[in-house]
Amino acid sequence: MNKPLKVIKVGNSAGMILPKEILAKLRVSLGDDLYLTETVSGGYELKGEDPEFELQMQVARDVMAQRKRALRELAK
Repeated sequence: MNKPLKVIKVGNSAGMILPKEILAKLRVSLGDDLYLTETVSGGYELKGEDPEFELQMQVARDVMAQRKRALRELAK
């Protein structure tokens, strides 16, 4: 999808109006946070999830998978 977005003045800052189709694809609604990340190719990626949090969760899942038996014993 290649859709032009207009940058508008919002107080002393700038903002964009995102169409509801894009909000639905990002799975965000009014008041949610969006995360803008610079890509290696020099572009930008806009996500509804925090990429740092997802990375931390993946590390936690890996540790839990490796220590499954110990965690099961601790849960008793």
